[in-house]
Amino acid sequence: MRPNRTNTPAMATTSLLQSIHPPCTMNKLCRQVSIESPGPTVKDCVFSFEVPVPDVPPNGARIRVVCAGACYRLRRSPSISSISSVSSLTSEPSIEGGLPGISGHGTTQSPAHHGLRDGALFPGYEVAGIVESLGAEVGASCGYQVGDRVVLYPYEGVPHGYAEFIIVHELKYLVKLPDTIPMSVAAMLPTGALLAMNTVFASHEYVQKILEQKGENGICKLLIVGTGGLALWMMRIASYHFSSTHDRVSITVASLKDEGFVLAKEYKRVNVVQWNEDLYEKQLIERTMDACQGEVDIVIDFGTTSRSLHRSLQCLGKGGVVFISHEVADRLMPKFSKRADERQQKIKSVGMGTIEQLQELVDLVGKGEIEPPPHTVFPAEEACDVVKKLCASEIQGRAILQFFSVD
Repeated sequence: MRPNRTNTPAMATTSLLQSIHPPCTMNKLCRQVSIESPGPTVKDCVFSFEVPVPDVPPNGARIRVVCAGACYRLRRSPSISSISSVSSLTSEPSIEGGLPGISGHGTTQSPAHHGLRDGALFPGYEVAGIVESLGAEVGASCGYQVGDRVVLYPYEGVPHGYAEFIIVHELKYLVKLPDTIPMSVAAMLPTGALLAMNTVFASHEYVQKILEQKGENGICKLLIVGTGGLALWMMRIASYHFSSTHDRVSITVASLKDEGFVLAKEYKRVNVVQWNEDLYEKQLIERTMDACQGEVDIVIDFGTTSRSLHRSLQCLGKGGVVFISHEVADRLMPKFSKRADERQQKIKSVGMGTIEQLQELVDLVGKGEIEPPPHTVFPAEEACDVVKKLCASEIQGRAILQFFSVD
């Protein structure tokens, strides 16, 4: 049965199930929201419709979605960025001669609009919820029971999370949540936070080598480029991970947006430099060098553009390494590999991370070892307004859609 789509922000919520029904009697409908790429006016991008509640897989589970992080994916790979991060997709005339719809002298619309138009869909890969039913062939020793609070690892083929119910065919993709983690925080963990953790782990061996080379009093300089939830998670996880180096790792955040600059400055363990696109490249590079007290040893660049990576390499010292997301590696690495080789620099691609890392991340956040970045929770019915606010940079930190209240 094809969904009957309408142009309204949301339809009336279907009655949530009040009790657990066997799969054979589950014939009700549930709400699903589709957030598609907005046009220049950000209209008619959110659709709500009713779909059948999915049957419980024999060896899996059905999850009642409580919260889903507002995230998007590029056309070929799962998302690792929050919507509020896509404003980094700005014009880059000095490298690529500009982008469609954006002139070399400025924009007539928000950079966030351009980033959103480049995304295909917003499928909702960051999901936290409650185990509503277990499959008929799931044994009593599976480790899960109805009512467990869980977060979903974003595996290949992960289901659309903007729905009241989703299913997982294997329980191995679920991670239990401690009571100390609110559902809204849990919904931020499976993509942005997980990518940040994997990137920190990938950089660890390089940090150790640099510290050994510089001697007992040497300092490894780390530059994080980006804004939004991804960069905010990055600086928190990096600060925690390298805390054992006794202040021998200096962390600087290059913020791509005003709001990111403010949020990063509130975190006292890092230096902050603002990459204001109104300035010339030479000025931005000099500003960064001043903030970092010279060239840096490692760059973690979540900026997603050629312009951002080009600037990062200019700030990186000879023999340094820059980490970029796997999502953009195929597009950016061929353009800069020769330039990096000439300066004996390396460009490394980093993927999403493992479910074991997600489990560790859940443990650290649950124990209060890592503080989550700011976020705001919105009812799923307000998805249309949320997208508009994100495009206008009116929401600081992450935006979380709530489908069901557990309070």
